[in-house]
Amino acid sequence: MYKLSWSNGFRRGFKKSTRNNPLLREKIFLVLENLSSMPFDPVLKTHKLHGKLSGLWACQVDYDCRIVFTFENEPDTEKDLIVLVDIGKHDEVY
Repeated sequence: MYKLSWSNGFRRGFKKSTRNNPLLREKIFLVLENLSSMPFDPVLKTHKLHGKLSGLWACQVDYDCRIVFTFENEPDTEKDLIVLVDIGKHDEVY
């Protein structure tokens, strides 16, 4: 089980994405729950990014919503950590 860490960019993207769409908010929380327990579940379509986003990963919330994240170790405890970097429409986050 991974611990999730929300970056400031992810918080801003989350607010922007869910401001007028409460159903998307629910989907995001379901995906985050799944991501923390099974990050490579085929339902998430988790994939490694290339180019300027090299080293980051992305998963799909719905057709046009993506979560960008990275895997790290928590400095104090060395536990597995997923840092949520950004969220938004496909063209906004890539």
